[in-house]
Amino acid sequence: MAQIVCKNASFAYEGRDAVSGLNFAVNASEYHCVVGENGSGKSTLIKGLLRLKAPAQGEIEYGDGLNANEIGYLPQQTAAQKDFPASVYEVVLSGRLSRRGLRPFYTKEDKRTAMENMERLDLISLKKRCYRELSGGQQQRVLLARALCATRKALLLDEPVSGLDPLVTQELYRLIHGINKELGVTIVMVSHDVASAVQYADFILHLQSKQAFFGTAEEYKRSPFGKAFLGGERP
Repeated sequence: MAQIVCKNASFAYEGRDAVSGLNFAVNASEYHCVVGENGSGKSTLIKGLLRLKAPAQGEIEYGDGLNANEIGYLPQQTAAQKDFPASVYEVVLSGRLSRRGLRPFYTKEDKRTAMENMERLDLISLKKRCYRELSGGQQQRVLLARALCATRKALLLDEPVSGLDPLVTQELYRLIHGINKELGVTIVMVSHDVASAVQYADFILHLQSKQAFFGTAEEYKRSPFGKAFLGGERP
């Protein structure tokens, strides 16, 4: 069975349908990108996949041994989050909270995992730096390392490159791609960057307040939606 299965699901936002007609599956180690214009239901879907939001109809199922506390999540950053007064190490280590249970302290395994993920994302030299003093790109790497501390199975990323300059954006895409290919971590990422989505992702889910397209990146490039959006026009 797939890790995440969406069966005829719809989600509401402020009393109205935000996105509907969702039927797709995410298998282990796949890389999925969710694309679409503002207001098309992308962030609402991510909250649904995390079970932070119940479907108005249909269902979301976890399979292949995946549990809710084994999904790493990198949400859109708010101004308050960017000003968080903690060290880089403390922020990354906090990703282990969902696995700590009733234990009052972090274990050696928690601390080892935090250090491994900081090394993977080139953060060791920033270990003692205050998070709010970092650049936007550095902060996103910290949050990605934090999300990795919660999982070895699946990451859900909501606009992780929003507001970053082009060079930093491409570096973050490269890191996410490496996490998928080298570690086998399943990726579901919301993005406005359709060109990069088809470059890195295995599958594309295109939303227009409903499921307008779901298929491989190659199929998407040949579809009317892919041709229109990659060509700068709208279907």
